[in-house]
Amino acid sequence: MVLLNSSSCNFDWQPNNFQFTDLKGKKGSFYESFGINGLLVMFICNHCPYVRAIEAKIAIETQRLNGLNVNTIAFMSNDQNSYEEDQDKFLLEQISRAKFEFNYIVDVSQSIAKTFDAKCTPEFYYFNINKKLKYRGRLDSNGKDSSMGKPELYSAVEEIIAKGYCSSHQYPSLGCSIKWKN
Repeated sequence: MVLLNSSSCNFDWQPNNFQFTDLKGKKGSFYESFGINGLLVMFICNHCPYVRAIEAKIAIETQRLNGLNVNTIAFMSNDQNSYEEDQDKFLLEQISRAKFEFNYIVDVSQSIAKTFDAKCTPEFYYFNINKKLKYRGRLDSNGKDSSMGKPELYSAVEEIIAKGYCSSHQYPSLGCSIKWKN
């Protein structure tokens, strides 16, 4: 396991639209995934101890964001051939176990992770209603601790919705490296 920090936020970056099929067979597109007040994008997986430790926090915070009309999608970009715990059947178990209520997509080609310059799991990106990146970093101040710390992501999203920007410092996420294919 290689421990990495996410990169800094490339404010106002806007990815091109792309299509996907989630683990439950639902087809969609990046742009169609947006809620009235934006979209949270996560890079997560099943085998990473950093993700496993905060699954309950992820479920709670994504539900709270949904209350702000912010939708969520998650991508699993690891090489499934090298990491059995990240194969589809185990990701479906994770959805059930963690009570995830968002589209969970396997990025088989790893092109989405490369487009987003994803470095680690977990990693969180918030895009505003104009589909521009406004937050990239960690979920909360407690990191891998299962108890909730200061809700940095949620607070940033609230402020961005209200003011159009986030005035607080954005801390990088910390977790396992994306497991790239050879």
